[in-house]
Amino acid sequence: MRCAASRVAGFVLAGLAAGALGPAAAFAAPTTPPAASGGTSAADLKSDGPTQPAKVQDGQYTDKNGDPTYHVTDSGKKVDWYTMSGYLRYNANCIVCHGPDGMGSTYAPSLVDALKGMDYAHFAGIIVGGKKDVNASQELVMPAFGDNRNVMCYMPDIYTYLRARSDGALGRNRPPEHEPKPAAFEKAEDACMK
Repeated sequence: MRCAASRVAGFVLAGLAAGALGPAAAFAAPTTPPAASGGTSAADLKSDGPTQPAKVQDGQYTDKNGDPTYHVTDSGKKVDWYTMSGYLRYNANCIVCHGPDGMGSTYAPSLVDALKGMDYAHFAGIIVGGKKDVNASQELVMPAFGDNRNVMCYMPDIYTYLRARSDGALGRNRPPEHEPKPAAFEKAEDACMK
């Protein structure tokens, strides 16, 4: 019999293979793009920071590789819903070990530094299965969260928030403004938490 973590890990990997990034992707129906012309223009996707979104669907931005990414505008004053949700979920689940704003602690490393160059698949693998680094001077253990819905249902959000922090597009502290919560996000959240 497979354990819950294995089932969730299989779901995550299947979702990654199918191109689904988060809980909303399973229920996503194309939304009306922000551009009045009916298509998403480059100006609509322009974001603060080095990583630029290539696509937006149901309020979730993705980069050219299909990984979740942020949409930060107004010099860091406004963020997309997934970045805001990631901030909230990070502070509910990750801050205890990784410190405020992903900066690390004496107990766990900085995720702001760790995410530099880390793609979503690698991040998801660590979250689902955990990680253990042991050497003569220390033993660092990241527990597996594959069976924790409070983490798994919001994994793309947490990645998006940490990616914005890692790229320097978002400063420390709570983002002052955010885009509205997409209806598809709410529907997927309800389904994931059941």
